[in-house]
Amino acid sequence: MFRVLAVASVALGPQSAGRVRTMASHQLLVPPPEALRKPLSVPNRLLLGPGPSNLTPRVMAAGGLQMIGHTHKEMFQIMDDIKQGIQYVFQTKNPLTLAISGSGHSALEAALFNVLEPGDSFLVGANGIWGLRAADIGERIGACVYTMVKGPGGHYTLQEVEEGLVQHKPALLFLTHGESSSGVLQPLNGYGELCHRYKCLLLVDSVASLGGAPIYMDQQGIDILYSGSQKVLNAPPGTSLISFSDKARNKIYARKTRPCSFYLDVKCLANLWGCEDKPRIYHHTTPIISLYSLRESLATMAEQGLESSWRQHREAAAYLHGRLQALGLQLFVKDPVLRIGLLGCNATWENVDRVIEALKEALQRCPRNKL
Repeated sequence: MFRVLAVASVALGPQSAGRVRTMASHQLLVPPPEALRKPLSVPNRLLLGPGPSNLTPRVMAAGGLQMIGHTHKEMFQIMDDIKQGIQYVFQTKNPLTLAISGSGHSALEAALFNVLEPGDSFLVGANGIWGLRAADIGERIGACVYTMVKGPGGHYTLQEVEEGLVQHKPALLFLTHGESSSGVLQPLNGYGELCHRYKCLLLVDSVASLGGAPIYMDQQGIDILYSGSQKVLNAPPGTSLISFSDKARNKIYARKTRPCSFYLDVKCLANLWGCEDKPRIYHHTTPIISLYSLRESLATMAEQGLESSWRQHREAAAYLHGRLQALGLQLFVKDPVLRIGLLGCNATWENVDRVIEALKEALQRCPRNKL
């Protein structure tokens, strides 16, 4: 090899020879990792937690397809398919609907970075981890954050929200539809109308609930709705879904300051996703393979039908609750209407039976003083 380099140096001249020497001017201090000399090994596990969830064969197959360019017309068609799929699962006709190149946290930041400006009043329903995260991000932006704190398992009534709207006059209210840290499902009917009465936008987190519990963005007056790919949709983590109403879009486009993030600037993303009927301009390289998978997960949901998916989760959850209570256990969320259920393709009675049998065995082995 050194003989080849020497010949190349003579043939290419002094400048090129200098470049060749520079390539080997330092010794490698870090050897190739031994771990990477071994084949990848991943266990086959049944995932029944709050996410991520197992992938369906169709979604797994999509992840093995060949790469295409992020600005190829075929990729733009896939992105258009995804937009229509999001509009379906969100039940919205909002033109400003797209996927974010990042997990659900990225969608939350995209919403707050674009809608809130320093000094804006931001009212947060903090009844679990996601409300606390939203408040944290709002404070980092410089918004005036006011939290309505509830204990785990609590939800917000229309009266409680109206009191917060009257007192703090917020530009934005945050509520979590499905709070995965406690399992509570927040009612949404009437909350959008109430917010609009007080000139406030409604932002809803549906990461843990989308596809498993009914949500109607337009009919419930939700201004910004976001969700993740890895829960009921059974797609890989790393992409998220978001949509903005015309009211939310107007606030974004009337900003006095630029959003604090270039990567999550919705004006740029709207163009990239073809939401403006203008020629698309490069903003960032989208996660192409992940978008294949997201497209197929949305297609699977469309084929099953939202109402069928909601029914599947409701019935499996009710079966789980009944079997848990038969063991003498008390459920954390008392009202059955306010409970979120199981996830995605694993929401089956068979998997409920597996969980119960494993739990029974664990309880038998657990000392009584630990129960």
